[in-house]
Amino acid sequence: MGAAGRCAIITVRGLSAEIGPGSEIKKPMPHYRHHVFLCTNRRDTGRQCCAQCGAVELRDYMKRRCKTLGLTGPGAVRINTAGCMDRCGEGPVMVVYPEGIWYTYIDQADIDEIIEQHLMAGRVVQRLRLPNTVE
Repeated sequence: MGAAGRCAIITVRGLSAEIGPGSEIKKPMPHYRHHVFLCTNRRDTGRQCCAQCGAVELRDYMKRRCKTLGLTGPGAVRINTAGCMDRCGEGPVMVVYPEGIWYTYIDQADIDEIIEQHLMAGRVVQRLRLPNTVE
């Protein structure tokens, strides 16, 4: 750390954080600005699952669209597949970190709205937002 009252950036095992006076962590610095997980779980039991609702194809579309828009990479946006997140009854579902905002979606237009509003403009898409189940 430099002069009194200044902050330093430290990196330990690939994780970065801003350290302030007195060594308190002031602000975590994630590797991605937004990390999006889309459930693509498939159930063979007949119960509703995100894969039945086109989640795999829409995940692929979201990855392609973000790449085309130049949004992907370290410090930017990462789109990942997730297994069951226990919300398939509301699905298909995705969660956007670091905010922890859950969404449902049904088509490419919904994906485009999430990309444009949340990932690019920083605004939550209220009409697609799912309530947090644990507060």
